[in-house]
Formats: sequence, structure tokens, C-alpha cells
Amino acid sequence: MFKKLIPILSLFIFNLPFSQTKKIVGFNEKNAATQFSLESSFDKNLSAENIGATMKFLSAKPHNISSPGSKENAEYILALYKKWGWDAEIETFHVLFPTPKTRVLEMIFPTSYTAILKEPALKEDPTSGQSGQLSTYNAYSADGDVTADLVFVNYGLPDDYKILDQMGISVKGKIVIAKYGHSWRGTKPKVAQEHGAIGCIIYSDPMDDGYFAGDVYPKGPFKNEYGVQRGSIMDMVINPGDPLTPGIGATKDAKRIDRSEALNILKIPVLPISYHDAKPLLEALDGPNVPNNWQGGLPFAYHIGPGKTKVHLKLAFNWDIVPCYDVIAKIKGAKYPDEWVIRGNHQDAWVNGAADPISGQAAMLEEAKSISELMKTGWKPDRTLVYCSWDGEEPGLLGSTEWLETHQKELQQKAVVYINTDNNERGFVYAEGSHALEPLMDGIVKNVMDPQTNVSIFERRKAYDVTNEQNADSKAKVMGENDFKLEAMGSGSDYSSFIQHAGIPSLNLGFGGEADGGEYHSIYDSYYDFTTFKDPGFKYEVALSQTAGRAVLRMSQADVLPFDFTHLYKTIDGYADELQSLLKSERKNTDIENEMIKSNYFALAEDPKKKLINPTAKSEVPYLDFAPLQNALQNLKTNADLLKVVSKDKINNNSESVAFNKSLYQAEQQLLSDTGLPRRPWYKHTIYAPGFYTGYGVKTMPGIREAIEQRRWSEAQDQINIDAQAITKLADYLKATALK
Repeated sequence: MFKKLIPILSLFIFNLPFSQTKKIVGFNEKNAATQFSLESSFDKNLSAENIGATMKFLSAKPHNISSPGSKENAEYILALYKKWGWDAEIETFHVLFPTPKTRVLEMIFPTSYTAILKEPALKEDPTSGQSGQLSTYNAYSADGDVTADLVFVNYGLPDDYKILDQMGISVKGKIVIAKYGHSWRGTKPKVAQEHGAIGCIIYSDPMDDGYFAGDVYPKGPFKNEYGVQRGSIMDMVINPGDPLTPGIGATKDAKRIDRSEALNILKIPVLPISYHDAKPLLEALDGPNVPNNWQGGLPFAYHIGPGKTKVHLKLAFNWDIVPCYDVIAKIKGAKYPDEWVIRGNHQDAWVNGAADPISGQAAMLEEAKSISELMKTGWKPDRTLVYCSWDGEEPGLLGSTEWLETHQKELQQKAVVYINTDNNERGFVYAEGSHALEPLMDGIVKNVMDPQTNVSIFERRKAYDVTNEQNADSKAKVMGENDFKLEAMGSGSDYSSFIQHAGIPSLNLGFGGEADGGEYHSIYDSYYDFTTFKDPGFKYEVALSQTAGRAVLRMSQADVLPFDFTHLYKTIDGYADELQSLLKSERKNTDIENEMIKSNYFALAEDPKKKLINPTAKSEVPYLDFAPLQNALQNLKTNADLLKVVSKDKINNNSESVAFNKSLYQAEQQLLSDTGLPRRPWYKHTIYAPGFYTGYGVKTMPGIREAIEQRRWSEAQDQINIDAQAITKLADYLKATALK
């Protein structure tokens, strides 16, 4: 990839003044110079060698939540923070975490095959044969002992079941087998359960991250035939965190519901397998050939079933309440001790987890060490710094969610921002988060240099985006963009509870794109794999420390906190346009499909081999009134513009105000809904949420968007009004802040 980018990068060399800017949003000119000097000293304290040593130690043994390795790592991290002068402690929660005691998968007809359900140790990878490794399983699968016909459902997503419906194939009473990918793993059994399946098998197809992608491990980074992706299937789009204490902290004496009442635990048994174990099952399937775009990478034609192929799936788990060790370290702010800049990365893994999560954890710890070195010179942060090494992220964001729910009232008063990282590798910067923080991140990415190319990470990311556009016009448009854009936040890491439940402004940062592989959640996510394929030399680890560290330091030291709500307005206004286009597209598609049915097109095009059935006509798409939303957005624009002028004036006049800054960082909370999203009230944010069927993937303005997608027209209108009320509340709040 790097060689391909050289010609493109040369186009941007003349844009280097972006990375040499002498201004920082939120700082007056004098304090900006001081801040640049501080960041230069911060960078000098960062050591790639030290990051590598930390990663090697923390990934030396399995350390899933509740394991001996997890406790040892938490205590080691605690000792580091204390050694560096941080006020640190372990805060322990008590959470539900199932581990497997019985795993059986066997084909009983037309031939016999018993799945091995194990990843072999490799001589090249020193940690791949250790004791204490969690077996391959999906956490929060139901116990079950089922025997049934097998049906192949492609990626197991709603659109795949629409095709099965058109083919007259039902999965009711069947066991389904789905490919990993194209959505979060927990979506697959969720949709299968909704369609009446009694069990779900998920496998990694070589077309996606196996030999079709490149050489397999250990020769190359991609998944070998025995690799298995462990992972949670907790229905986190209902709510993350401990399933037995929804909405409250899972302290030792917390009131717990019965497991049968937990809405985020599915009711069918689910098991992940390798493509070695999937091959005989898929090869035995009969029934119709799959549609062309369902064919995978195994060397035979795929069939859907059901038919002669029967499988037996038996699973049982230890449903234990286990300790969850969050390491919380603080440095009290010298000027604003009750304003907290919070930084987090989880420390638990499914096995050794060198990439996920230790790459991010090691980079974060290096930031904490560098900050301690700054303090030896007499410097102290203006605002309180809180560094959090979370436990239990992998099963369902347990440690971060329980900490947030336990301290929510205090955090909504004091938390200025939450800055998250997770796994990291060489490549291109990415950032998602609260859009009022776009100018902050724009300044940072133009100030950090890419370790491979010696241009800013902004310029390198821009070059990457240009090369990935498909036509000359779109390439020219990206080349003309001089502002860094934040992506919206979905789920899948520890920021979720902060922004989507509590309305605390958040960022999620990292690098990637040049080190793809198949190690994810397997025993092969190891120090050997990372140093061989992911980031030899730990250069992008240092780049992550520089990027996230600047975000921490700038939020800590800003004269006026760098929130610019004109960016938030532009973003939401764009989402509102998308929603209206979505509605128009749905109306047009409905009209066309109904006309096709009326004119008998489907019957004429029917393919007897696929047993297609004629679809039924859809109800017409009604008119929805977007006027309340449009009026609210106009109000937001006016008051965001007003507040931006006032903020600049305060910076220019050195007019610091505790009350003003507090109003800025609490503004995001105005976008919370009292009732939360339909069918999942834990999610309070009206602008950002994970999709009900996308899991990690974001749905923006989710109440409206998903109601349109699911053709819930009355609900869509209600959600338009709810979002308009939230945006109006924010607009009025910004006006009151500006006029204080």
C-alpha cells in the first residue's frame, strides 16, 4: 500500500503548513505557544521500545476477565500508575460471565463428523500452546441440546432471510450456519432466533479473512483453517454491561434480576467454528444452489438446504458471577479539579490479545508515563486527568458500563470528555466521536507526523481516501477537503455508555488499514503475530500515544474548551437530508415493486430451480412531516453561530469562565431523550446509536432512521418530533450559554 501512495502523497507535500500551524482551538496565542512546547516535551518522553516491552508483558499469558492473568495484569497496571505518581486504585464490580463446560457439534446424517473445536499450537508462535486459554465459544449463548436439519443463511442478516423467504425456505425448527462478517456476530443468532431457528453456528469463510485474502498464519497474517473467532453475542444493542443489573452499577450488593429476565441474552445455543469444521457440514448440504453472491471460498458449490443434512449441537455453560477489575488512576487538576478529562482502553482479552486490546493499552500507559515525566518538571494539568484500564470489555463493555452507571450522576457533572482507544496497528488514522469536537481533532491530526511518510497523519489519511475513491470527480472532491471529519459512533468499544447513555462528549481513536489479518479473538492474537505482521517497531503505537495524548492535554489545558457546535449542526443537518432521501427512496421502490407485482413481472421471471414465490404488495409510504425537525435545525444553526462568536471573544480577551466551560461540556446531554430509543430505552442519545441489526455499526438519528427502514410510519413521525424537541433543547441551551 505504501508504494502505491507515493505519487499521491507528493501532491500533498505543499500542504505541510497544516501541520505547522501556530494556533490551537481553545487557546489564546500565548498559551498556544506554551501548549506546543508541552506537547513537544510529551513526545520526547514516548518510547517505542518501552511500549513493546509493556505489550510483551501484558500479552504473555491468557487474561480474559476472571482469569488469573487478568488479575495479575490489573495489579501490574496499578503498580505502574502508582510508580508514576498517579493516585490509582482497582474498583471491582461483580458481573455475569459464562464460560463453556460442554461443547459438542456433530453431523449425524448423511455421514458422521465430529467437530474438533480447537485451535492447534504452532511452533512459530510461542504463546499459542499455553494452558488457561478459553475454549472457542460465544459468550452468552444459551445452554441447549438440539438436533435438526441444517440451513445455510449466508451472513445471517435480515436481507439474507428475505431471499430465503422468496425461495420458500424456512429456518423454523432448524439449525442455521452463517458466515462471520458484514455485521456484528451477535446479529446473526438474533435474526435466526427471530425467524424460529433453534440453534446457530457461525464460521469464518476463507473468502473473507482466510486464504482468499492472502497467506495464512503463520506464513502470513490471515486465518488458517483452524482459526476461530471467539466473541460475545450479548445483544448489546438492547444494552451493554452486566445483564443482571441493567441501568445500575454491578456492585457486590447490587439488586440483580434473574437471568431469564435479561433482555440482552438470547434464547438459542450458538457456537463459532473454523472453516476446517465448517467444510464437511457445508459440503454435505443439498437443496438449491446458493445465489451467486453467497458462494464462499471452500472448493465446492454451496447449497442452502434443508434436506438430508442433520446436525447435533449441545452446549452448556458455567453461569458465574465473577470479579471485574477496573484500574482507575487520577491526577488532580491544579485549576479545575472538578472538570475531568477521562481516557480509557480495556485490558482484558479473549486469550493473549496482543493486538486486541494490548496495543491500545500499551500506548495509553505510555501516555500516562510521559505525563508523569512532565509533572517532574513542575507542570500540573489544569483539569483532572482520569486514566481507566477497563476489564470485561470483550464480553459486553462490562467494566466501563458498570463504572459509568455507578458514578453517572457525578460524571454528568464533571466529565469534560471521554477519549477511547482499543486495538491499533500500522496504517491510517481514524477518529469517531462527538462532532462538536471536529476542530479539536482537525488541529491534532495536522500536528502529528506519520512515521512512514513524514507528512502529517491528516495528509496521509487524505491520500488514502483519495486513492479509494472510484472516479475523478469524487477524487477531486476529497483532494479539495482541508478539514478532518469525525465519523459517527456506533458501538463495540468502551465509549458506548459515556456518549449514548450519559451524553458525555466522546472520541474513539486509532490507526489501521495496512495490517489486515485473521487473528481476531483467536489464540493467534499474540506478541509474535503483532511484531511480525501488525506493527514491527511499534511506530504506530507511538503515533497513537501522540494523537490521543494531544487530545488529553488540549482538553486539559484549553482556556475555552474547544467545542464548536456549528460542526454538530452541519452534521445533523446532513443526517436530516439523508432521512428525507431515504423516505423518498422507500416510496419510489415501493411503487415500482407494487407495479411489478400488479403486472406479473415476478411470476414471469420466476426461476423454478430456486423455487421463487411471488412477494406480496407493500403498503404505501405515507407523508411524514419533517417541518419540526427543519425548524429545530434552523434554531440550532442560529445559536451555534452565536456561541461560536462568544467563544472566540472569550479566548481573545483571556476571559476564562468555569461556568461557561461547564456549559460547553454539558451541552451534549441536551440531546438525550428521557424515554430512550424504541424497544431499547437504555440508549438515550437521539443522534448516535448502534443499529438494531448492525451491532457495532452506527445508525445516525436512529429513532427516525430505523422506523423508516422497518416501515413503522407512526413511530417515524413520533421520533421526528422527539428528535426535534432534543435539538430545540440544545439550541435554547446554547443561546442561554452565549448570553450568560
